[in-house]
Amino acid sequence: MDPFMQAAIEEARQGLAEGGIPIGSVIVHDGRIIGRGHNRRVQQGSAIRHGEMDAFENAGRQPARVYREAVLYTTLSPCAMCSGAILLYGIPRVVIGENRTFLGEEALLRERGVQLEVLQDAECIRLMEEFIAAKPELWNEDIGE
Repeated sequence: MDPFMQAAIEEARQGLAEGGIPIGSVIVHDGRIIGRGHNRRVQQGSAIRHGEMDAFENAGRQPARVYREAVLYTTLSPCAMCSGAILLYGIPRVVIGENRTFLGEEALLRERGVQLEVLQDAECIRLMEEFIAAKPELWNEDIGE
């Protein structure tokens, strides 16, 4: 398996272990992880700390060029908020662990020229299916339902 998707999955597992939602993300530039994160909405009482947003926050301020040359890995299809950040910072490529349990704004990203690769990774699917079955109310809150 791709070591960067593996790192995103490790982030998702860490989020689950902390009592949160198992979604992880890493941002890669020049073959190196510059930001990693996982959904921390529960842990931090945050309205915006999805996995991708946490990875952006942990990457810190970067020159615009760095984001325009980066690849974002995420275990789950990006929601509207995270897709907006991907577009804002000009991330050209996103590798998605799975989109079976939730289909985010992939059409918008493609329409705006972002290259997407959807893996349908069994571990990403299992993590989300088990979480949604165990805590549907928390999942619905996270995606704004």
